[in-house]
Amino acid sequence: MATTANPTTDLFSRLSFRRAVSPSPLRLPSLPTPSPRVSVAIVALHKRNPKRLKYDSQRQFTRGDGGMLRVQVEPSGEDFWKLDPVVDLINSGAVGVIPTDTVYSIVCDLSNNDSIERLRRIKGIVNSKPLSILCRSLRDIDTYTTGFPLGTNQGQANIFRAVKRILPGPYTFILPATKELPKQCIKHGSSTRYAKRRQVGVRMPDDPICQAILQNLEEPLICTSVKYLAEDEWILDPVTIADIYEPLGLDFIVDGGARIADPSTVVDMTGSYPTIIRQGKGAKLDWMVTGTDQEAQSTYSREAA
Repeated sequence: MATTANPTTDLFSRLSFRRAVSPSPLRLPSLPTPSPRVSVAIVALHKRNPKRLKYDSQRQFTRGDGGMLRVQVEPSGEDFWKLDPVVDLINSGAVGVIPTDTVYSIVCDLSNNDSIERLRRIKGIVNSKPLSILCRSLRDIDTYTTGFPLGTNQGQANIFRAVKRILPGPYTFILPATKELPKQCIKHGSSTRYAKRRQVGVRMPDDPICQAILQNLEEPLICTSVKYLAEDEWILDPVTIADIYEPLGLDFIVDGGARIADPSTVVDMTGSYPTIIRQGKGAKLDWMVTGTDQEAQSTYSREAA
């Protein structure tokens, strides 16, 4: 008796982004013509968005070629197979934009110093500004930070257990960093001088597109929120992001639709109590207190997605 193939596995194995959307003659073997059903769906998608046709030319990433890859994905992440080239680009050192469960973020490989430098230049971030990281799991948070307090028999709350109930979610937690955190994340002055690894903001977004990208990488992503260059305001439309940031050297953008206006709630975990220094999309919980630390607010709250 013949074995019935799994439809999802079969679709994923037979189709790739390059075959279904834009075949490229560069460094690729001859590939079969995509199925009519997939091609028709994509053409219909383009017809519904005529303004976005200028971003549909998919180009192979080569550092310095000035081209930008644009991938349009359903907000549900059901067409996650389109993200294959995005993962390849990140691993190759590209800097791009992806959606999160709050606003869009500019991201790059955590361990690629050149990519981190390019991210800073594209966003216009000063060297002393710390960068946050998008994590795949609580294990990543334990690797790059000292983690959340586990509680004691003397009455100290088990914050780790409380955090597990709300992650993934729209929160940025500021935690003491470990030696695993690259020096480029907290830089000071010239390229040969670095600040001590003290704190880092960590996120686990509850977004299917973001999670699909992270789960196919070997380590977390460096991230910073996408804003207008001359205004302290988030950009929520991916078309506008492409218009503004492609000329600055952006390598790719994942279009997951317009986002909401609320950023993540930023919670400082380095003091005696978990302290909210920016109220965003994440609700204030009973184990959090409201803080007035202006220095912390100016350092983290404006850049966290």
